[in-house]
Amino acid sequence: MQLKKWFNLGMASLAVSATIGTAAFAQESKEYSVSTVLGDAYPWGQMAEKWAELVKERSDGRITLKVYPNAQLVSGDQTKEFSAMRSGLIDMAVGSTINWSPQVPEVNLFSLPFLMPDNAAVDAITQGEAGETVFKAIEKRGVIPLAWGENGFREISNSKQAISMPADLKGMKIRVVGSPLFLDTFNALGANPTQMSWADAMPALTTGAVDGQENPLSVFSAARAERANQKYLSLWHYMNDPLIFGVSERVWKIFNEEDQVMLKQAAYDAGQWGIEKSRSELEETLAQIRERGVEVNELTPEQHQAFVDATKGVYDKWIPRIGKELVETAQKAIAER
Repeated sequence: MQLKKWFNLGMASLAVSATIGTAAFAQESKEYSVSTVLGDAYPWGQMAEKWAELVKERSDGRITLKVYPNAQLVSGDQTKEFSAMRSGLIDMAVGSTINWSPQVPEVNLFSLPFLMPDNAAVDAITQGEAGETVFKAIEKRGVIPLAWGENGFREISNSKQAISMPADLKGMKIRVVGSPLFLDTFNALGANPTQMSWADAMPALTTGAVDGQENPLSVFSAARAERANQKYLSLWHYMNDPLIFGVSERVWKIFNEEDQVMLKQAAYDAGQWGIEKSRSELEETLAQIRERGVEVNELTPEQHQAFVDATKGVYDKWIPRIGKELVETAQKAIAER
């Protein structure tokens, strides 16, 4: 009788162990969703795909990241991506600071007009104390930031005329993302900013419902914006759009420490790969844009300063929202770069 009792206990223990083992294996082998706004025709989507590739390789296929481009997991509304990830509806994302800004005020730092004049300034912020502060703000709101990527400096194009001075923008309908700071910036410049998703922007530009748009050169080129009447392109470098590799905190807790380290390192490597690729291809991209008949103009220092002066009021309104100390830390890092 006693032997039978111990036998039954042993069998029960084995059953429990098998169940736990099966659950652990299923958990490790689960496919995780990764949201992006742009697909692999763009550096943004390519970075997400690179991350998925590295994770699959380094986990020996145990962990699969499936990339969902075009903000399809949030029905095209890219500004809802962060909230969906925070709630666990989306597992991971390679997201834009612009799109996450409604939920994380601190990331509006990168949307302050004409804050970052060059790539060295971008790196001084993202790789320094200001970048760490931004990451802490994101984590505080339920998303674990792993690494930086980059969408690039945003330039402006339109169908009407070359833009060299703020007066050239007066009354012009410019497509912008759903960010209040963008609205304030373009209103300050005398334009008529119109919020819409990128999926809706191209048809609107093609029909003339909207006159212009602002985006990195890589997006302008891959989307063939010149076919949407974007005949004039001005290189004004008014802001840079860093990308962030992030994971829902709820999902992050599923992984053991070893896998967390692997996911983070893979994100960093994919981000660095993407940043280098994006920056190294800019000259070639610009040459292709010119070859397609687009008139490209670069601002003189005096013209650039006119835009800086016209948007000073935006700083007065937004510094308190972003955080005075954070903005000053970023400005100091740029000055010392």
